Amino acid sequence: MATSEKNRKQQIKMRPTTLAIQQSFRRHWNTAVTLSGVCLALAFSPTHVLALGSRIPNQDAAAIARGNAFVATADNPAAIYYNPAGITQLDGQNLQLGSLFYLNIYADYESSSGTHVDNIEEIIPVPQLHYVFSPTNTQFSFGVGVYAPFGLGMKWPSDAPFRDSGIEAQIQFVTINPVVAWEPVKGLSMAMGPTFNYSTANLRQGVGLIAQDEFDFEGGDWAYGFSAGLLWQPHPQWSFGARYFSATKMNYEGEGTFSPSPPLPNAFDTTTQLNFPQIATFGVSFRPTTNWNIEVNFDYTDWDVVNTADIEGLPPVPLYWQSSWLYEFGLTRNLGKGYYASVGYFFSQASTPEAYFTPLVPDTDLHTGSLGIGYKGEHWSWAIAGQIIGGPYRDIEGQVENPQVDGSWRLFTPTLSASVGYHF
Repeated sequence: MATSEKNRKQQIKMRPTTLAIQQSFRRHWNTAVTLSGVCLALAFSPTHVLALGSRIPNQDAAAIARGNAFVATADNPAAIYYNPAGITQLDGQNLQLGSLFYLNIYADYESSSGTHVDNIEEIIPVPQLHYVFSPTNTQFSFGVGVYAPFGLGMKWPSDAPFRDSGIEAQIQFVTINPVVAWEPVKGLSMAMGPTFNYSTANLRQGVGLIAQDEFDFEGGDWAYGFSAGLLWQPHPQWSFGARYFSATKMNYEGEGTFSPSPPLPNAFDTTTQLNFPQIATFGVSFRPTTNWNIEVNFDYTDWDVVNTADIEGLPPVPLYWQSSWLYEFGLTRNLGKGYYASVGYFFSQASTPEAYFTPLVPDTDLHTGSLGIGYKGEHWSWAIAGQIIGGPYRDIEGQVENPQVDGSWRLFTPTLSASVGYHF
């Protein structure tokens, strides 16, 4: 309330010309004051800036090689993310460090008139760290993971024809996740732990009032939640897994900056609320022999929590995201002497409706193929995996809030992941 009163008094002191600009600003989606809406679209649409929401499901090279079909296997320290109940399968102390690398996110746009625009590519690293301790002669295991379950990075040329709908967006989201797992009977484990989440958001877009005008926003916040998992292996050939990641809410507190200023208004403090969705994953693993592991997972993301975006004192902006599924399949073959090879595939449904499409999250249905190799020894382990992520052009017509984004959009992303672990 105090911040709103301060801003109101500042507006009264503005020159009539500046105030008129600001009032015009508020009447359009592409204005800076709709920042919250665009930020929410960013944060909630892909992840790897794709059709996965702002989700990043790729958290371990061995799992990625299997198409992330890992919830019913979960037999390395990255189980803290995929299914924390799985850490009861690990003896002693286990430390694992890894990273996913998006080897450029290639996005391109083509208008009905033939205008073609490519985004500005960059390599995006997504590191992970997991530690597990299973004391001897006890039913409990303990672990802590540091990972990025959500994130976004997209940048377009400053002169793109849709610049007033978005030029650049960055969402960084880091989770610290301690967990406790319990195996009351052989083959049945359950786990739970809190999540401590820190996120920053940065947005740059055109204003649409004068040539080359821009609006920038930067903000950050902490939020808290929890994760849980269940792993049941009733028979050596069969394993069933489930995990849950709770919803969280970020209230990004930061500053909005206009350029050029003057004539545009001065910088001001603002708060944007972003609701990150709950996630539930279910899977079954079949091991016909000790050398083979075949797994199928069904992964649900509750994007329905994203209906509107709100900024204090302004009308809500409609988004109407749709919940979506990941369908994941993985196959691993043990090669002997600790070595193994894996292949995988997953399909990701688009989660954004055509009517509220944004170039900062060029959301589309995606097909992802992966393969990898790894080694698990007495003390050391490692894994390397590669992915190809892509989908067909998505045609946008009759866009409600941003008509300048009408046209065809496509994404293509190769990734490389690696991890190394030590058991002691």
